[in-house]
Amino acid sequence: MAVVDVSEELKSLTSTLESIGAVLDLDKLRADIAVLEAQAASPSLWDDVENAQQVTSRLALLQGQVRKVEELRSRIDDLEVMFELAESENDADTRGEAEAELQSIKKSMGALEVRTLLSGPYDVREAMVSIRAEAGGVDAADFAEQLQRMYLRWAERKGYPTEVLDTSYAEEAGIKSTTFTVKTPYAYGTLSVEQGTHRMVRISPFDNQGRRQTSFAGVEVLPVVEQTDHIDIPENELRIDVFRSSGPGGQSVNTTDSAVRMTHIPTGIVVSCQNEKSQIQNRAAAMRVMQSRLLAHKRAQEQAKMDALKGDGGNSWGNQMRSYVLQPYQMVKDLRTDHEVGNPQGVLDGDIDDFLEAGIRWRMQQEK
Repeated sequence: MAVVDVSEELKSLTSTLESIGAVLDLDKLRADIAVLEAQAASPSLWDDVENAQQVTSRLALLQGQVRKVEELRSRIDDLEVMFELAESENDADTRGEAEAELQSIKKSMGALEVRTLLSGPYDVREAMVSIRAEAGGVDAADFAEQLQRMYLRWAERKGYPTEVLDTSYAEEAGIKSTTFTVKTPYAYGTLSVEQGTHRMVRISPFDNQGRRQTSFAGVEVLPVVEQTDHIDIPENELRIDVFRSSGPGGQSVNTTDSAVRMTHIPTGIVVSCQNEKSQIQNRAAAMRVMQSRLLAHKRAQEQAKMDALKGDGGNSWGNQMRSYVLQPYQMVKDLRTDHEVGNPQGVLDGDIDDFLEAGIRWRMQQEK
């Protein structure tokens, strides 16, 4: 890389970082942080646990956003010094380190830039992800389980806590459905682009004749409900059934009627939870899922009204959204963004950041 190229690269990075800082409004963030720090220092903060958790969570989020911008600015300054040192001493090793750091900064900058695109009313929320096996029999159930592992591994790599609320196991292999939460700010905004139908093509490990099989699994992503959402559900609108859990678990899980199925009578929405040992815990988890689904139902109704007024017929951004091809060639391709890679196993092991970034950028273009 020529010296002039390095100079232009550094100018471009600095300009992009300034644009990101302007979008985030760093002065306002710092003012908000000062207010939250004062609240967090109050001796009476934990008298109201829910409010305390909101204050500390919001404070950590804003501090993290400012810190990322400041760290990138410092790294760009250090990078300029590294290139100057490599040039003055004609040091190939130092130059190699500087070029590697340049690529790392670009990647970090891209991720931060994408974060600024998550400005929807619920994007900052934690995410509730549901996966269900669709067409394809036992292969679809196995594929659904692979998708569950993919998202959980992605979260694990990032250090994001997760909680599996419900898993319904298929008879032969895999799962019929699962619901879990990803507990980190902006999980919903990030993962919402994964919603839709996923398709896998491979030689079926369950077919004695070794034939190629196409299977499908559906992914739904909802924002986790917060206290401010006011999702009140009258008891007479709910039907609650208890049943015995199925699948892996300890003795108390499989031999008592601890699983809960909850039906919202007016909408017909049904959720179930069976991963906890007690009926009370499963009922509480089912209620959280139900509230998120009713929030999404309310949003869908409001969006339909807006779409009708705009006359666009409800502009949905696609149902079948990604193909995972393991046979006769190796490829994962997003059908909306055309982003593709030739390493399906890496993707299924949680390496989905590039797909998420491409999806977020694509969605922003669709909304313009």
